Amino acid sequence: MAVILETEQETLIAVLNGEIDHHCAKGMRSAIDEKIESCQPDVLILDFGGVTFMDSSGIGLIMGRQRRMQEIGGSLIVRNPPAHIRRVMHISGIERIAQIENQPVQ
Repeated sequence: MAVILETEQETLIAVLNGEIDHHCAKGMRSAIDEKIESCQPDVLILDFGGVTFMDSSGIGLIMGRQRRMQEIGGSLIVRNPPAHIRRVMHISGIERIAQIENQPVQ
């Protein structure tokens, strides 16, 4: 699977890798939603640092997880999107519903 889930205190981090298209987005959504349900995090971070391609399924992935986090009183951060994916996010208006940040490489 192209998602690794980690927890740090009240934060759930989903590290996404590879391509996000309609074939793999469903599995990512299910894995993330199951973890949200089980640990009820205050913050969900979707780390796009390893994503090489994203179509509209990726936008749907973000929007659905934002809605889910809002339902439980949490927030969503989109971290480290590559430039070409950040442009897609900008065009789609993701910045209006989620914080987008770049974390320095350590």
